[in-house]
Amino acid sequence: MIKCLIRLFKSKENIDPMKKFLIVGLGNIGEKYENTRHNIGFKILDYYSASNDFGFKTDKLGDLAYHKIKGRTLIFLKPSTYMNLSGKAIKYWMAKEKIPLENLLVITDDLNLPFGTLRLKAKGSDGGHNGLKDTQDKLQTAKYSRFRFGISNDFSKGRQVDYVLANWTDEENNQLKERLELSTKIIDSFVLSGLKITMNNYNGK
Repeated sequence: MIKCLIRLFKSKENIDPMKKFLIVGLGNIGEKYENTRHNIGFKILDYYSASNDFGFKTDKLGDLAYHKIKGRTLIFLKPSTYMNLSGKAIKYWMAKEKIPLENLLVITDDLNLPFGTLRLKAKGSDGGHNGLKDTQDKLQTAKYSRFRFGISNDFSKGRQVDYVLANWTDEENNQLKERLELSTKIIDSFVLSGLKITMNNYNGK
């Protein structure tokens, strides 16, 4: 516990910017959103932190955590701005921590992928996702890495909002742990091996 607190609250030393990575999980704050499909970004970061014995602390525009692997510093961010203003928090922490654009990874839900499908892209449109839309607007570019977690589009016409803000089904929950474990491996691979190798190894799995 003491080691965890030291790691969490330690002052930031001078670190080579190319060895710093901002890993952002998109979601909405508040208990009612905690286990919803739209919050898979938060859920992946929570799973990663629990698996690696570190925690988050509340900071400006979000909850933050720091973790190191093989000489790289990972800065995890769960924006507190709600989904539609995600870019505000991302832009702030990229500037504050001097994160190069190529070292940014944004994790989000995706209606256009079957449930549990994992896919990384180096750039792309927002696909109608408000979190990605605001990120693109604030960063003034669509050329940033995004990790999309498929939630499928199993909803009737006009029910999209209800669907993404609904809790996972029992069947989905039963499959989530294995998908979350694989998601943590994708994060590590992105940091240690780069986007292209990670895409080749994990896309579509």
